[in-house]
Amino acid sequence: MAENPILRGFNPDPSICRAGDTYYIATSTFEWYPGVRIHRSRDLENWEIAAMPLDRASQLDMRGNPDSGGIWAPCLSWADGLFWLVYTDVKRIDGNYKDAHNYLVTAPSIEGPWSDPVYLNSSGFDPSLFHDEDGRKWLLNMVWDHRGTQPRRDPPRGLFGGIIAQEYDPQARRLIGDIHEIFTGSPLGMTEGPHLLRHGGRYYLCTAEGGTGYEHAVTYARSEALTGPYELHPEAHVLTARHAPDNALQRVGHGQLVDTPDGRWFHTFLCGRPLPGRNQCQMGRETGIEEVEWRSDGWLYRKGGGMAPAGTGAPRREVAHTPLASGPLPLDFQWLRSPFPERLFSFDARPGWLRLFGRESIGSWFEQALVARRQTEAQCSAEVTLAFDPPDFQAQAGLTAYYNRHKFHYLCLTRGDDGARVLMIQSCAGDWPEAALIFPLGDGVPAPDGPLELGLDIAGATLQFRFRSPGAAWQPIGPELDAGVLSDEGGRGEHASFTGTFLGMAAQDLSGRATPADFRDFRYRCGDGTAP
Repeated sequence: MAENPILRGFNPDPSICRAGDTYYIATSTFEWYPGVRIHRSRDLENWEIAAMPLDRASQLDMRGNPDSGGIWAPCLSWADGLFWLVYTDVKRIDGNYKDAHNYLVTAPSIEGPWSDPVYLNSSGFDPSLFHDEDGRKWLLNMVWDHRGTQPRRDPPRGLFGGIIAQEYDPQARRLIGDIHEIFTGSPLGMTEGPHLLRHGGRYYLCTAEGGTGYEHAVTYARSEALTGPYELHPEAHVLTARHAPDNALQRVGHGQLVDTPDGRWFHTFLCGRPLPGRNQCQMGRETGIEEVEWRSDGWLYRKGGGMAPAGTGAPRREVAHTPLASGPLPLDFQWLRSPFPERLFSFDARPGWLRLFGRESIGSWFEQALVARRQTEAQCSAEVTLAFDPPDFQAQAGLTAYYNRHKFHYLCLTRGDDGARVLMIQSCAGDWPEAALIFPLGDGVPAPDGPLELGLDIAGATLQFRFRSPGAAWQPIGPELDAGVLSDEGGRGEHASFTGTFLGMAAQDLSGRATPADFRDFRYRCGDGTAP
């Protein structure tokens, strides 16, 4: 097997299925557009992006969704000649409420065309569709209880109100019949991410428990009947690193089981690779896979024993040169929230360049021009060429390392009060919810005329920006910045963070004039310790 993580960089909540001899993994994309990211493989080792199916306004519009809202925990399955994809669009995450709406889309092939969505329910998140042997289909999801811990439940469940199942009628395109509460969780609690499997005449329920941090775990239970009652696995959890603090992979949980044509079984899971000594996962939650086995007691176990998955090995080398000279946008790149990318960027406006139209501020929840790709290793570099003529200080464009609206570093070209072009660094170092900016360069550094190349180097917990005129020597600009803050755990406060660091291009025009900025030759490199 390939070394974990198999999908590096932000790729959480992996749902896996097999259609013939091809495997597919769907992962969460949260506020990044298009919604849901599907990889495929023939050998469970080598994966390629196959589709990002939620790509139009009729399927998904996330303008106004908060950071770490949007697409949570999709479930992908293959049955009756169709791919079935269920997913949640989360509109609120702070406080006691989660406004979480669940939908279903289908397609005859992974490339599409994907249907418009069928609305399912809004009782909780992490929906999963189970195709039973008798042809009936069942939707599972966790229930969100905004009342929190109440004495009415023994033991108290907090905000996680258990797992429910309800039949889905594909002809009527709606849920039918009674809602059944089938599982209330193990003592670890925070029970979510349900997936159902029928094996050996029994129903096996996989859930994610313990939250998505360092207590995370994959929990199993089984029953003779789909609606329960379910008995807990003798060890409760099949995969977890909660008792292995020195394991290279942490935060292990939330996955799904798949079989191979030759009768082997494998289990996906999400995981994080924290920076040494800092417990900060810059790449967010990634996807791993482990072989598992059915034993004589009828339960599933990690093959080889134990619960903590194998380590990561050496950083994976990647050298990617993306010319950005013509469309479409490469699948490695995404943007934020909007189903109308033509308002954000264009390959036609200036042939040979990717043009970004300056929109709202970096970190806007509505319409911002930011196009980026995932950081995949803790040591990496990125570069891009920028042509930009800002009219004043309200127009800016450049290179960013971006986690969310209150965690980013941004090297941008703008214009000072004296009318000269200047390079400026803006940092937001995790001060949620204020999102106040820090300006390490003060009023900025004078910028040479003409196009500029902008670069950044990340070495673990430090980030250094650099720049040059094309063909000149690179010059560092600004101080070393804290790259560790660009992580799920970075910054202060208890605000939930579920994504990962992206490296890319941004343009803003706070005056509303949509001043354009042109980019080309985006280069990304990691895994060998050197800058591009």
